[in-house]
Amino acid sequence: QVQLVESGGGLVQPGGSLRLFCAASGSISKIYAMGWYRQAPGKQREWVAVFDSAGNTRYADSVKGRFTISRDNANNTYLHLNNSKPEDTAVYFCNLVTRGGYWGQGTQVTVSS
Repeated sequence: QVQLVESGGGLVQPGGSLRLFCAASGSISKIYAMGWYRQAPGKQREWVAVFDSAGNTRYADSVKGRFTISRDNANNTYLHLNNSKPEDTAVYFCNLVTRGGYWGQGTQVTVSS
């Protein structure tokens, strides 16, 4: 069983920065993908940034150049939000795919002045 717990969300002004953290624990063998998704009110969940099995990163066009995903040796992941926009407001979820797919409970990010 794998547990993912996100933290770091909050209120940020437009143009501001925030760092999200996803702590992973449990039985994690080979990782096929790990990354971040988000869901805004009334919208479907969408992917934001992801590491693939080779460790390469991919970003959604809407966040490319503004967000950065990183990870550490303990399989924790981070999402650095820079130059935030009101349309980045959403609940952000951490995702990890190993022998199964796992989600965290989400952390709210609100971009507003």
